[in-house]
Formats: sequence, C-alpha cells, structure tokens
Amino acid sequence: MIERYSVIATTEQLAERFAIDVPESYVPRYNAAPAQLLPVITDESSQGVSFFYWGTSPQWTKDKIPGEKIINVRAEIIPEKPVLKKNLVKRRCIIPADGFYGWKKVGKKASVPYRFTHHTEKLFAIAGLWEEYDNDEGEMFHTFTMITTVSDDLVMPVAERMPCILDKRFEKIWLSKQTTEEQLITILTSTSISNTRGYTIAPAINRIESDNPTLILPAPAADQFGNLKLFD
Repeated sequence: MIERYSVIATTEQLAERFAIDVPESYVPRYNAAPAQLLPVITDESSQGVSFFYWGTSPQWTKDKIPGEKIINVRAEIIPEKPVLKKNLVKRRCIIPADGFYGWKKVGKKASVPYRFTHHTEKLFAIAGLWEEYDNDEGEMFHTFTMITTVSDDLVMPVAERMPCILDKRFEKIWLSKQTTEEQLITILTSTSISNTRGYTIAPAINRIESDNPTLILPAPAADQFGNLKLFD
C-alpha cells in the first residue's frame, strides 16, 4: 500500500510540466498523506489543478485508518470490478508527484523508510480515479484514489506495490474523454516497469504532521525508533 508521496515542485514547475493553470492556493507537499487536500488534474478539468481529498475527507476518518481500498486501488483488479470499471471510464485523474515513500521491514516491529523518485528526478504523473460525495450536512466534496501496480525490481525489496506511473506519452490520452475502456486498461498494464531510484531517509517521515524539506534528504538507514540498521 502506498501511504505517502511528495509533490515539492514550484507553481511554475507544475504549470510548465503539465501545461495547466495552477492556483495561488497550491503549496508544495513533502509528506502528502491520506485525508489531506491535495492537487490532482481530472478528466473533467484537465486545464487546471483541482484539490481533492486523498481517500476520504478528514471528517470521515475520525477514529479510523483509511484502508487500501480507499487510498489505493490495484490496477489488475479494475477490469474485474464493475464499479471500478465505471470510474475508470468516467472519472480519471492524474496525481502530480516527484517522489513516493515505502518502508522496508527489518524486524517484527521495525521498518526503514525509503524515498523513491523517477530516474530523471523530475515530476511524473500517477494514475488515479476520483469520486464525489455528499457529507452529512449535504455539502459535496471530492476524493481521489491512487492506482498501484506490482513494484519494479528496485522498489520490490522495500514494498510489493508502487504507484502506477504513466508514461508521459499516455498522460493526455489518460485524461481524454475519447479514450476507450480497452485503451485505458492497456495503458495501465503498460506501466508495470518504471525507471525508479531510491534511497533511505530519516524516520521523521513517519509523522504525518511533519512536512518540510529535510524529510527528503538522504539519511543512514534507521528504523522508526532511530536505531541504525545495516543490511544489503
């Protein structure tokens, strides 16, 4: 399950990379987490950035931990689930990112955090689905789910799943209303191999409230308790 990612690009970098309008309310996120309001580009508004909750709104997550079915959806099960297929056809989005995080288990209760980036270290697009809901007060809010795939050779030793990173040539096709279901599924199945690079970071990433540039700095392998770990 992918629980954290980063989008630390400036407004100008985001606008240039995706050829979109970026509102002044956009702020870089070093530790994007579930239930936060985060930037996405949707098939309904592909010329600009929208801000949707990842998985669900904070009000709906009180005393609950968002599950994989809310924050992530596995690419391979989408063709098997009518509801997911419907969303695939009608409600797609791109999640701008420049890194994602994974935790390598090194003991029963110990894990070491890693940050993964594209080999170019530039912005990339994660495939996603979005939905809209009415809350208990009748107010409408929007959420998104990140599509994941089987990890590539670099990520696999740390985590079995990784974000479904779209090839740049497929991004506009992914958002186009003219793209067929068959084409969309083909795009998803063609993203199983990704050119990633990774490195260990400090355990501070574990705290959702932490969101600053030091989180993405390389650090010696240490578990969540700060104990240094040596391993291959």
